[in-house]
Amino acid sequence: MKLDQTTIEKLAEHLENCELNAQDTPKITDDHPDMDWEDAYRIQNEIKRRKLARGNRIIGLKAGLTSWAKMKQMGVTTPIYGFLSDTFALADGAQCKISELIHPKVEPEIVFVTKAVLKGPGCHIADVLAATDFVMAGIEVIDSRYRDFKFDLKSVVADNCSSSRFVLGSVARSLDGLDLRTLGVVMEKNGQIVSLGAGAAVLGHPAIAIAMLANHLGQYGEEIPAGSMILSGGITEAISVASGDAIHLRMQGLGSTSLRFI
Repeated sequence: MKLDQTTIEKLAEHLENCELNAQDTPKITDDHPDMDWEDAYRIQNEIKRRKLARGNRIIGLKAGLTSWAKMKQMGVTTPIYGFLSDTFALADGAQCKISELIHPKVEPEIVFVTKAVLKGPGCHIADVLAATDFVMAGIEVIDSRYRDFKFDLKSVVADNCSSSRFVLGSVARSLDGLDLRTLGVVMEKNGQIVSLGAGAAVLGHPAIAIAMLANHLGQYGEEIPAGSMILSGGITEAISVASGDAIHLRMQGLGSTSLRFI
C-alpha cells in the first residue's frame, strides 16, 4: 500500500467522474508510478462506495484478463476483477447510447449465477460447478476511461476493469449436459461474423475464473454470495463499436442476445 486515503479518494472521484461524464484521462500511474495492486483495488472499492452512497446497487462481478497467454504476457498470475452496478445493465435487444461512452468495445461472455456461497482460499472448479445455479449468454461493453485505450494493469483495476454496460440473454440453463469448454460462440456486427470462439478460451474452463475470483476475495475476508451474477471473461477479442452498429451474439445451448448502439 503506497497511497494515502486522501489520494485514494481523489483518484476514485476523478475516475468515476470520467465514467459518468464520458471523458478520457491519462492513466493514473503516470502521476503515481509507485501505486501497488492493493492501491488499485482500494481505488476501485472507493468507486463502489461512491455509487452505493448515491443509491446504486451492486448486482454482479466480472473477471478480466482471463487468458493464460495474456496473463503470462502481462506478468501476472491471476485475472483482474471488477464490480457491476445496476446502472450498467441493459435489456436484451436494447439501445446503448454512444454519447454516454468514450471508446466502447464488446466481448462475448458466459455468465454464471450462483446458488451457494463461494469462498476462498482453496476454492476450485468443482466448488464453482456445484455452486452454479445456471449460466447465460452475455455481452459486455467495456469502455476504458484512459485516453486511446492505453493503460497498465494497475490503472485498469483502479478504473473498475473498464466496466461500462452489459446485456444478458433470455435463456438460463443449468450445467446438466453442458460442457462449457466446448460451448461455441458466434458474434456478429451488422450481420457479419466478427468473432468465433469457445468457452475453453477462458482459462481452459470459465469456471476457473470464478474460482480465482473467490480466492482473490478470500484474501480480504470476502466471499461471493449465493445469487451472485458473474461475467466470467471475454471469450474472444474485444470488438470496437460505433453509433449505428448492431451486435448479435449466439452461444451454443444458451440462445442469443443482442445490442444496438445509437
